[in-house]
Amino acid sequence: METGNDTFQALLHMLRQLLKEMEIVSSQGSGYYTCVPFASRFNKLLTLARTLPGLDAALLGTFSPLEECDPKDPADKSRVLLGIRVEISQLISLLESCSGGRKQ
Repeated sequence: METGNDTFQALLHMLRQLLKEMEIVSSQGSGYYTCVPFASRFNKLLTLARTLPGLDAALLGTFSPLEECDPKDPADKSRVLLGIRVEISQLISLLESCSGGRKQ
């Protein structure tokens, strides 16, 4: 049983799913959603990523926990979600680039 690899694959899957959920929520209405759950979940997954062996600490150091805020203005909410989406996509990219030696 490869629990390190299992955790790695689960993390990738969870990040991809988080992106899908963000798309669904943001498509359902302009401003009628909260950004907090997405930032909170990203922060928890980032913390987990930092514990995985074999990931470049310098590259992981380029990520910071996201502020868990909920702007009232729909345009501001959209900007916050875009920022979260970018961070999630970048973390997925980092994990995928480090997965070369891991069994898929």
